[in-house]
Amino acid sequence: MPNATDTKAVIEENLKDAGFDAENTHICMEMLLRGSYDELYKFLASHRKNLLDSVHSCTKQLDCLDYLVYKLRKTEVH
Repeated sequence: MPNATDTKAVIEENLKDAGFDAENTHICMEMLLRGSYDELYKFLASHRKNLLDSVHSCTKQLDCLDYLVYKLRKTEVH
């Protein structure tokens, strides 16, 4: 865990925890260094959208699996 006073390390750790790989973390840090905040916010928003799409996809898969289990149990002969 980085020292809380090391802002750069804290940001890099947060990006890593948010699922950014080394290359995309570097891109974010470069934008931050250049002061390209609008570009950085768009980049972060895009990553957030991708994560949310993954959540929705997994939720749909869980729903399908739950429905299958429900149907199988309903048709099971006791």
